[in-house]
Parts: sequence; structure tokens; C-alpha cells
Amino acid sequence: MAWARIKAADGSILTGLVDGEHLRPMAALGSDTALGAAIPLAGASLLPPCVPSKFIGLWNNYHASAARNGWAAPTHPLWFMKPASSITGDGAQVVLPPSAGRVVFEGELGIVIGAPCHNASAAEAEAAIFGYTCINDLTSLDILNADPAFPQWTRAKGFDGFGVIGPVIATGLDWRDLTVRTLVNGRERQAYPASDMILSPVEIVRLLSQDMTLSPGDVIAVGTSIGARPVKAGDEVSVVIDGIGAVTVTMRDASA
Repeated sequence: MAWARIKAADGSILTGLVDGEHLRPMAALGSDTALGAAIPLAGASLLPPCVPSKFIGLWNNYHASAARNGWAAPTHPLWFMKPASSITGDGAQVVLPPSAGRVVFEGELGIVIGAPCHNASAAEAEAAIFGYTCINDLTSLDILNADPAFPQWTRAKGFDGFGVIGPVIATGLDWRDLTVRTLVNGRERQAYPASDMILSPVEIVRLLSQDMTLSPGDVIAVGTSIGARPVKAGDEVSVVIDGIGAVTVTMRDASA
């Protein structure tokens, strides 16, 4: 199944199940309670498919990139947070602030939490995973490493629009079967198997739940692999995962 969040033609914001060319509104993400008739997707705008209280990102979670860079495999997620104001969805225009300097895309798989999770066992962590989505974790390389005394993870990844989520949340997938692809202006720039992850989704959720309580709707970007590259104004960047779909944004100059 696929869950989406839309702004309908009448301006109402609805969450529900995608049913062909329609959305069946539901009371909440994962709810069994329907809210009226199906809404045509034509004329509606796709929004980020959930409203997370926390958007957590991981660094160094793929064997291929760790091997290429000589990084040791982590035993606990190496994580940072992206602010809620960074979140945007499919079809958005993302401004490249002059202060950001070089900005790179990072196509990633995203975990969406469906149940409260704290100090979870492996079984509880698995049960707390609601589904998966596509992520573009945009990052300013210049800001990240500008101060040798303090890598600025949050600032580098926290500009408005730098947390792209969508287009839907897919349930019932086996993450091991998924391939993450990133296209820039239609040209494939990243393609790597999710099965190359160092820490699996269940382990990520289990371990993160020792650091903080995870809440329904929270999003965890599980990290990227080889192939992240700089983007420029005018570039159309799509993160594509078969079984989930494609989330596409266009980069825009701040003066445009």
C-alpha cells in the first residue's frame, strides 16, 4: 500500500491511501478510519507524506562508501537532525542560499515510524517501522567543514527545503530488494542497493530508540552511498526507488 498527503483543489490537507488516481482520506497515517469519499489526485498537490516531529539523518551507513573512504563501520548510528523547516516534498523548488556554497544531493531510503518506540527490542523496533519513503538529504559541503573545530552538520543540512521527502510512504516492502537511484536532469548519478547498509533498518530503529523516543511520523534517512554530487540552480533532481516512486525537486537561485 502507499500512503500520501495532499493539498486538495479546495485547499484542504488530507492524509490517506493512494487508490489508483484517487486518494482515500483516512483519519491519520496508518488509521483504519475512513473520512469520506475518495478525492481525485488530479488537481491536488502532493505534500511531504508525513509531518515528523523528528527528521533524523545517518552518516556512514553503507559498506561501499565506508570502504572507499577508509571509514570504520559504525556499531551505533552516527546521526544528526534536520529541522522541520527544512522539509519539502515532490515538485518543490529549493532555493540555493548564497551562504551555502557547494551543495550536494544525497539520495537515500527513508524509514517512517508508525508507533512510539523507546528502548525497543529488535522485535519492537521492527513492529514500529510503518513504511519507507524517498529522501534527498541536501547538504552544504562548504558549511559542513568550514570550521575545523566543529563540523556543522545541522547548519549544513538545515536550510529551507534541504530535507526532501516523498512522494509517498510505501508499506509491505522488503528493504533488501530496493535500489536507490538519483537522477539529475534525467541522467542517473547514483544507483546503489539498500542491501549494502551497514546497520539494517531494524537495528537503526532499535539503537536510536536508546537515544530518544521515536514517535509516529518520525523520519529516519538511513544514509547515502557513493555518487553524491554538487547541484546548481536549474537542476532537476529526482530520487527514485521502485516500489515507492520518485520525489523530484528543482534547484533555484536565491535571486530568481
